Amino acid sequence: MSIPGVIYYEPYPPFIQTDNINISMIYCSNCGAQVVERIPAGDSRSRHVCLSCQTVHYQNPKIVAGCIPERDGRLLLCRRAIEPRHGLWTLPAGFMENGESTEQAAARETMEEACARVENLVLFGVFSIPHISQVYMIFRASLANDDFRPGAESLDVRLFEESEIPWDELAFPVVRLTLQRYFSDLQKQEFPLHVEDIIRPPRRHP
Repeated sequence: MSIPGVIYYEPYPPFIQTDNINISMIYCSNCGAQVVERIPAGDSRSRHVCLSCQTVHYQNPKIVAGCIPERDGRLLLCRRAIEPRHGLWTLPAGFMENGESTEQAAARETMEEACARVENLVLFGVFSIPHISQVYMIFRASLANDDFRPGAESLDVRLFEESEIPWDELAFPVVRLTLQRYFSDLQKQEFPLHVEDIIRPPRRHP
């Protein structure tokens, strides 16, 4: 049974996707004492709690901000120079830094990965990936000019028409979904905000 707004997918081999719900912690980052796992008073989830300074260490999802950079009917993609998925194609995106907005993070990541300046950012989609505790915020954006080149994390950057997209060499399911939604919207010339969950199906038992 499918649920509206929820996308099920099979993990891409050979990339092994691991659950990243609770990250192990041994010492308190506040005072250096050892921590224990327990449910704090008034809470309903197990947390890492320092018995020395009473600090409760909360672990929250990471926000990934990125762009769909557009230029004369084509999109800019980056070929990854780092793991995971080294050598495969992706949209420029990465983790937000403290002190920046989602738009600033998306523009910064595009500059870092493709040495490209973008403008006119408009939120395109919010894609939640619960099993790795990540939320992608993807913006449509216009390339300010034709000045782009591989950044430190990219082997190559290119502009692609829809017919040229390397569908079999895309790095992540969220990139594939984003591009599928984009080209569908482009055909209709309507760009609604997409809010969807990307869910890994339950493991099959032999």
